[in-house]
Amino acid sequence: MLPGFPQAMPVEGLIGGILIGVSAAIMLLGLGRIAGVSGMAARATGIADTGAPRGIAIAFIIGLPLGAALVAFFNGPVAVSFPASPLPLVIGGLLVGFGTRMGSGCTSGHGVCGLSRLSRRSLAATAMFMGSGLATVGVMRAAGIL
Repeated sequence: MLPGFPQAMPVEGLIGGILIGVSAAIMLLGLGRIAGVSGMAARATGIADTGAPRGIAIAFIIGLPLGAALVAFFNGPVAVSFPASPLPLVIGGLLVGFGTRMGSGCTSGHGVCGLSRLSRRSLAATAMFMGSGLATVGVMRAAGIL
């Protein structure tokens, strides 16, 4: 347990991070493609014409919830809570989608794959979304929301 973070699971987080890194490396070395979720989702749904082969993109997107279901099967269900109204989720999803298109990729593409390739664009994007997240939490805590 980490001080100040009673629910922290550092070992599980480390294992998850290693698995994400290995998966991204397999995708890059095996197919020469970036394992960014937004690009895979765009390719799987037919929004994008370029990127990984469509079958690979579909398998990737289907594998995300299947992987979570597999973990839940072996470790028990994960406690999840959502706001009473779906409106914040919809607004947040639209903002994330807009930012993903504007930033030429999502957090997974830039933060995991782009940084590992020393991409300057990904370094700038990652610095911006991490900084924005820190600022948002600071403002929400100051406002008493968190």
